[in-house]
Amino acid sequence: MKFKNPMLIVEDMEKSKAFYKKVLGLRTIMDFGANVTLTGGVALQTKDSWKEFIGKSNDEITFCANDAELYFEEDHFDEFIERLNSIDDIHYVHPVYEHRWGQRVVRIYDLDHHIIEVGENMKMVCRRFLNSGLTIEQTAKRMDVPEKYVRSCAK
Repeated sequence: MKFKNPMLIVEDMEKSKAFYKKVLGLRTIMDFGANVTLTGGVALQTKDSWKEFIGKSNDEITFCANDAELYFEEDHFDEFIERLNSIDDIHYVHPVYEHRWGQRVVRIYDLDHHIIEVGENMKMVCRRFLNSGLTIEQTAKRMDVPEKYVRSCAK
């Protein structure tokens, strides 16, 4: 068995495709109308077709459950945040914050209130700490990762 794709149910396919392209840069690679696959392996399915597939009514399909997310990492986190801040109608789960291990993240909702997390690439976190003057040992301790990992990120 092989896992293929996470799939999100959406109200409006065209608006959702445009959102994922504009906000995350994902492009459509397969489009079957009611089902679309985006770069990165994210699949979108229309609510109407989904409720038919699973034999449920409109009332039995809910959005904004806050119980799962799509996770992305970004090498150029500051530039991404600047771009995100320039887009109207972004609904934030929370603003940018820094985890205890130093990774900065932001979570937003897509048009159907699925959570999207964009985190700073962990290699970039290592490099940011090393560039700030921390040693390999100090960076490993700060991030709670092995020194070997920090060395690999420094290359």
